[in-house]
Formats: sequence, structure tokens, C-alpha cells
Amino acid sequence: MAQSPFLRIGTRGSALALVQANQVRASLARVHGVDETDIAVEIIKTSGDAILDRPLSEAGGKGLFTKEIEEALVAGRIDLAVHSSKDMPTVLPDGLGLVAFPKREDVRDGFIGHKALTIAELPEGAVVGSASLRRQAQILRERPDLKVVVFRGNVPTRLEKVSNGSVAGTLLAMAGLRRLALASHVTEIIPADRFLPAVGQGAIAIEARLADTRTRDLLAPLNDAPTETALIAERAFLALLDGSCRTPIAGYATVEGEHLQFRGMILTPDGSRFHEIETSGSANEAAHRSQCVSLVVTVASLAAPPIPWCSQRCASGTAASASAFSLRASSRSSCWMRFLSSLVSRAIRLAAARSQSFARSQASRQTASCSG
Repeated sequence: MAQSPFLRIGTRGSALALVQANQVRASLARVHGVDETDIAVEIIKTSGDAILDRPLSEAGGKGLFTKEIEEALVAGRIDLAVHSSKDMPTVLPDGLGLVAFPKREDVRDGFIGHKALTIAELPEGAVVGSASLRRQAQILRERPDLKVVVFRGNVPTRLEKVSNGSVAGTLLAMAGLRRLALASHVTEIIPADRFLPAVGQGAIAIEARLADTRTRDLLAPLNDAPTETALIAERAFLALLDGSCRTPIAGYATVEGEHLQFRGMILTPDGSRFHEIETSGSANEAAHRSQCVSLVVTVASLAAPPIPWCSQRCASGTAASASAFSLRASSRSSCWMRFLSSLVSRAIRLAAARSQSFARSQASRQTASCSG
């Protein structure tokens, strides 16, 4: 009878997704002293992988890259799922949670040019390809004379399109390019303060069943506390603004010691208007994580009223049309503040649960060490 795997990892089948899943597998094997072959990697095809002819915003948004994987997780066919954090919806299925964030990679965007090596060198009217509404808006904010087109496909496919001159250039995440050993194609690295990254960019998120204490304890050593704190803050900002693939939103938090710095931005799709906030606060481990989230989302709620093009969650649970929606002060005092309250409550529960899980894991390891 075949022995059951030590753990079963679910992932998309793209080259980048597999690299990330195998990185997590290698880390788990090293930390727990098992062979990598004892940890299974299950490839799961998602709806997003099959849609290549139109923007994801027209097909359902971020959840298209996670739905089928999360269904497998809920059904118990896999023990954990490895995702790119920026692909994760702000609301997860009941019973699931993001339980570990390995140390974050490079958050910057890289420009890959065909002839022009930088965005500034592109000739007027040049065509730039991007599947990201955020990048499209930021390109047009800086160079309104350029033409931006939807650019789908995996990383090698997009690089090939630039190489054959289908477009004058494209922007891709430096983290993904580095993980795929393709960073040499980059002709200009864009500083994060010039093109603010997407929420979660550069970070891997590991999702598991919240009731599966064994898997959560096994994943605890992979978690990087500063990355987790930053991602909680960024995702809180995104959730408050009802961020999806339909709205150009950027958010980036950094943690140094006990200090958290956050910067957020929302833009019109054509980049002609934008609103930006910046704030900071304490990030002293789990005891203060809810305070960090509260600080960020409070400022985000204050930033919301002047942004009429941002969609808002309706009572039915769907998003209102960005072009038709106009935020009123009365709606902020009710809907927005109720959502703020629930968001902070979720953050407090999440921080407490992770702190308890980490404490149990540490106590277990100390006991094993003493008995050995």
C-alpha cells in the first residue's frame, strides 16, 4: 500500500506558479527533515488560466486564479495552496485563511523594451502591453502620449511578444522574473516610489484550512513576520476600497523593527487623476498587528470620499459600476465604517490565531529538543 504524502500542495501549472510551489516544498522538507519527494505537488487548472482573450476584469477578477484550487482545499484533496499574493481576493471562502507568508522578494516592476530601453525613451504613440490596470494607469500617468493594450499570457509568452516587436515594451514584476531566472531581460527597473506596486506584489501566500492545526503548525516556521504584517496592512487597504481587477489600486507597506510605513494609491484607468495616502504606525509583532491594520484602514477610509471612480461593495455583494458610482458622506458614515469595523475585527482574530499557532509550534519544538 502506497504511503500517504507528508503534505499535498496545490498550485497552478504555470512556470512561475510551479517555481513558487517547489520553493515552498523545499523549505518544508528542509525545516521538517523529510525528503522533497514526500511532499506532493498537485497541479490544478484554474479558470484564469483558460482566459487569454480578454481582461480578467471582464471575466470575474482576481478569484479566477484561485477558485478551483480553493475548492480542492475545502474538499480535502490538498493540504495547502501556494499563491502569488497579488492574485488573492480580499475575501476568502469560509474556513480558509492565509496562514503563512515566506520572506518577500523584490516588489518593483521591470520594464522590458524592444528598442527603447526605458519608458522615457519610448517614441510618442508607442504601444505598451500590460494585463494590469494598475500598470496601465501608471504608464499613462507618466506618459499619456503612449498607447496601452491588454497583454495576456505567461511570462515567456509576453517576453516573446516584446522580442518580436508586437509591442514596444511591457512591464512585469521583478519578483517573478527573478524566480524564473529571467531578470536579464529587464531594460529598466522602476523604483517602487515611481510605480507603486500592487498589493502583495513580490510575496507568496500560503493558504490552508483554518481548522487544520497540523498543516498550520508545519507551515509556521516558513512565515516571515515582517512580510505577514505588511501584507495584512496592504490587504486591509485593498479590502476597504473593494479593490479588484476592475480598479487601478496600488499599496505597499514596509516594516522595519517596530515601525510600519504604508503608502497607497488609487488612479483612474487613464491615469489622469489619482489620490495617494501615506501613513505609519507600530508593527510590534502579533500584539500590535491589529493596531497597524486599524491605522491603515482608518486613513484609507478618510481617503475614500474624494475618489468617486472607485467601486464600492453593494448590499447584494457585487461591485457597483465605477463610472456610475459616486460616494456620498452618508454612505461613508454607515457602509464604509461598518466594513472598517468588521475588517479590524477579522484582523484581530487573524493575528490572535497565528500567534497561538506559532506559540504551540514553538512549545512543541522546545519539548522535542529537551526530550532529545
